[in-house]
Amino acid sequence: MAKRNLLLEYSEELAVKIAKLCNEYKIDSNTVFQIKKSSSSVFANITEAQYPQSLADMHSKFEIARKECTETESWLKLIFASGVIDEPTFRSYRNLCGRIRRMLTASCITIEKKIEEKK
Repeated sequence: MAKRNLLLEYSEELAVKIAKLCNEYKIDSNTVFQIKKSSSSVFANITEAQYPQSLADMHSKFEIARKECTETESWLKLIFASGVIDEPTFRSYRNLCGRIRRMLTASCITIEKKIEEKK
């Protein structure tokens, strides 16, 4: 049985949920473009990191995903502050972003230690 990759699963869930959110609510086109781009980038970079050229490459992809996750959360804050989504919806999405970001941070720390050990 294959081992589940929760980070990959959560990042895919985020990208899909954001796409659905953008279709269900009246959000301005620039915000839709930006939040879809950042959330799908989280998923894309985590996916790419599954087959890295090196530990440094994997680390780089995870760092980019972490920044994109933070950007996604900032767009969610803007959407919430604009009154487009309610607080429970915002909290649900924010919590998913936080879960992904914490997993990415832990992964980056582990990779940094492995890189340092190789020196």
